[in-house]
Amino acid sequence: MSLARISIPRLFLLKSVPTSSRTTRLRSSWTPPRSQLLSPPTTTTTAPSLALRTAFLSSLSSPRRCLCSSTAMGDAAVDAGMDEVQRRLMFEDECILVDENDRVVGHDTKYNCHLMEKIEAENLLHRAFSVFLFNSKYELLLQQRSATKVTFPLVWTNTCCSHPLYRESELIDQNALGVRNAAQRKLLDELGIPAEDVPVDQFTPLGRMLYKAPSDGKWGEHELDYLLFIVRDVNVHPNPDEVADIKYVNREELKELLRKADAGEGGLKLSPWFRLVVDNFLFKWWDHVEKGTIQEAADMKTIHKLT
Repeated sequence: MSLARISIPRLFLLKSVPTSSRTTRLRSSWTPPRSQLLSPPTTTTTAPSLALRTAFLSSLSSPRRCLCSSTAMGDAAVDAGMDEVQRRLMFEDECILVDENDRVVGHDTKYNCHLMEKIEAENLLHRAFSVFLFNSKYELLLQQRSATKVTFPLVWTNTCCSHPLYRESELIDQNALGVRNAAQRKLLDELGIPAEDVPVDQFTPLGRMLYKAPSDGKWGEHELDYLLFIVRDVNVHPNPDEVADIKYVNREELKELLRKADAGEGGLKLSPWFRLVVDNFLFKWWDHVEKGTIQEAADMKTIHKLT
């Protein structure tokens, strides 16, 4: 496995926006459309093997597993401005810890995985994914992250960016199936896109990149990020806990967005991982999207180390 080094561009970061604490631990008033609640989503997920299930169960005693210690909970209590929904996800979601060759080495809470102090002290690196969804006109769907997000609030980014969780269905390495399962789950959670609109076998993993980016001093990212492309016309119903705004852009509109971010117009910010993909890969991959040759661009053997 090779590690390709690519120079990192200047990042466009945004300070955390303090928000008032909510009084409920529920997902606010947002729910998926009724049609999604009446029938379960359809997927083409393959059942994990016996070996995978055995490895998963035996690894529950891993020394890298976080049990939300009193120290961590005490730290969380200090974050009085953290949105209640985001606080819950910070401790309930367990990210997959990997080494720089993308081998699973354990798991830890989303909270610990995004603390820059722990990232620097323990070199915590977790698996992530970034979805780039194009419609039939080959326009790219972008989202603006909500103001309550702990890392990079209100920045514009690609369609969906999140993490596979430490669970059987999202640990399947074969053909990046676990990551594709996670992408389907988060597209519903963040954007209300039903599973039948984004079958897991329609995602094309194009590559992987490793990067580190601080957000506001306390929080940041250190991710081994799978880049997933998909061309589908979808129904979108954004979840306000996750997404502030959405827009489809063509190439020229994206270039104008980049120009405004470079000039600092209107406080426009882009996420660092999105900017890395734009500057190093996106436009040449967009050519393949339009030509219907996206598989030719795939390189899942190389991990691009962006420093």
